[in-house]
Amino acid sequence: MATFRRAISGDAMVNEPAVTPERMNAFSDGVFAVIITILVLELHPPREASFAALLELWPTAISYTISYIFIAIVWVNHHHLLRFPDVASQRLIWSNFAHLFAVSLIPFATAWIASTRLGAVPVAFYAGDFFLVNVTYLLLCLEAVDRSAPHKVEPRARSMMRIRSFATLAVFAAAGIVALRYPIAGMALICLCLFVYLSPARIIGGSDESGQIQDSRS
Repeated sequence: MATFRRAISGDAMVNEPAVTPERMNAFSDGVFAVIITILVLELHPPREASFAALLELWPTAISYTISYIFIAIVWVNHHHLLRFPDVASQRLIWSNFAHLFAVSLIPFATAWIASTRLGAVPVAFYAGDFFLVNVTYLLLCLEAVDRSAPHKVEPRARSMMRIRSFATLAVFAAAGIVALRYPIAGMALICLCLFVYLSPARIIGGSDESGQIQDSRS
C-alpha cells in the first residue's frame, strides 16, 4: 500500500501519495513486459514455406535471441537491486526512468541489426545502447545501494559491483569501435558481457531478514 505524506496547498492540508520502491518496481515490470512484447512484434515470418527461407532469417534470429537474453538479465539485475532501498527518493525514481529509457531502445536496435543483416553501424549503435544501459544501471546502483541502503550490502560487494560495471563499460565501448569494421566481432564482445551479469546475488550480495549484512561470497 502506498504511504502518504502531508503537503500544504494554500491553507489546506492535502494527503499526497508517495511513490514506494514496491510501486516503482511494479511499474518497471510493466515497462519490461512492453519492451519484450515490442521485441516479439518485430519478428516476421518468411513469405516462402521452406527451410531455406527460414535460414535466411539468421540475422533476425541471432539479434532477437541476444536481445531477449539481455533484457532478461537486465530485469533480473534490476529486480534484485530494487530489493534494497526502503524509500523511493526523487533521484532513485529518475535514475530508474533513465535506465528504463536505455532498455526501451533495445527493440529498435535489434530491428535495425536484423534488417541490415548485422550491418556495421547498427551493431555499433547496439553496443552504444548497452553502454547507456550500463551507465544508467551504475547510477541506479549508486542511488539504490550506496545512498539508500549502504548498511544492507557489504563494502566489498559494493566495490565489486562498481568494478564490474566499469569493466563492462570498457567492453561495450570497445565493441562499438570494433563493430564499425568487424560487426560479428563486435557482437561477440557484446555477448561476453552476458556472463558477467548472470548472477547478481554473487556480486551484490544482500541482507537477511534481520537486516544484517550477508557476504556476497556465500
